[in-house]
Amino acid sequence: MTLPGLARPTPSRVRHQVVAMTLLLIALAYLDRVCISTAAPTIAADLGLSHAQMGVVFSAFTLSYALFEVPSGWMADRFGPRATLTRIVSWWSALTAATGLATGMASLVSLRLLFGMGEAGSFPATARVYERWLPRGRHASAFGLAIAVGVSGGAITQPVATWMLAHTSWRVTFALFGAVGLVWVAAWRAVFRDDPREHPRVNAAELALLPSAVEQAHGPVPWRALARSPGLVALCVMYFAAIYGWYFYLTWLPTYLRQARGFDPASTGWLAALPYLAIAAGVGGGGFATDRLVGRFGERARRWPGVVGLPLAAGAIVLATFTPRGEVAAVALAAAAGLAALGVPAAWAACVAIGGRHAGVVSGAMNTCGNLGGALSPLVVGVCVDRLGSWHLPLLSLAFMYVVAAIAWLRVSPEARAPEPAAAS
Repeated sequence: MTLPGLARPTPSRVRHQVVAMTLLLIALAYLDRVCISTAAPTIAADLGLSHAQMGVVFSAFTLSYALFEVPSGWMADRFGPRATLTRIVSWWSALTAATGLATGMASLVSLRLLFGMGEAGSFPATARVYERWLPRGRHASAFGLAIAVGVSGGAITQPVATWMLAHTSWRVTFALFGAVGLVWVAAWRAVFRDDPREHPRVNAAELALLPSAVEQAHGPVPWRALARSPGLVALCVMYFAAIYGWYFYLTWLPTYLRQARGFDPASTGWLAALPYLAIAAGVGGGGFATDRLVGRFGERARRWPGVVGLPLAAGAIVLATFTPRGEVAAVALAAAAGLAALGVPAAWAACVAIGGRHAGVVSGAMNTCGNLGGALSPLVVGVCVDRLGSWHLPLLSLAFMYVVAAIAWLRVSPEARAPEPAAAS
């Protein structure tokens, strides 16, 4: 109770600093991922790799990333995101730098497998950060902002990496990008605490805003109940199909623009950045809209951005496939990326809503499935181009997957929370 004449205590703003650190985290993750797609033509020429072999290289990261999502998400739940993210960023920074040491197909694939293993869990750990450090009803907006910043970093990386590759080798470029993450680790250790109550600069007014003020022990994970949850299964199917499309932009887009549409390297760098800007707008707007829709219409409204955006994205992909004009194709692909991204923040917020204290595991399961779709996408593209000489078929597979994702959204039940540990079996 505040006495008359006395000012109400102003909450401290440490939670904003925590969110800012996660924004930088996601930006760095995209910087290191996008670098290899921009450098792919140079790497392939230097090491003598075919399209199909580069597809394997792209998928090696994504496959190991997918397989270690749930274990890393469990680590974030069990040991806290402070230690988990310290390990993750230190590992991926070292492997980004080491990518420049590759001498052939075997060493490059091995390095990318280790890279994916190390980076796995960055998003589930971020989900755990938001579950502890943000008021309820702000999760989708936070995820939308975080992913928007990440893909904006990816957009900037395209022309920056193109410029660096024109002035130095791809090996030196990877070493320079890898060094950036270590600076983030030092800042993260200084700024973040797993429990807001343990942070020396969090006052009582800010603590009262946060659900983690009554944090309980993690407890056993109800694995069987989670695996049998129709809503979670639908969420995983949706993310598999949606991220199948997402990974085309992360891997093959620069090569497509150069080889299928005839753009020069300088133009390719800027045009390949357009989908990242569109994704940034899509996830930012989708996250903001999702929290407003949920606040007005309830949890089931969380599905609407995906149900609307994904079919429109499929239509834009069809346009990009068959238009004879390269500029129209580049813009249509960017539009598809942005429309498909509208439901992504809602998916991560649904993981927090469903998972609660198991948000790391639940979001890890969803992201595992998403990245399995992401691992499949580059392989399909590489095989279609090498063996069938076609860019049309892999693009149409993106449109098909977007329709599948929209249908799966209709089965997601974000209001169904995971059972408490006592119900585990």
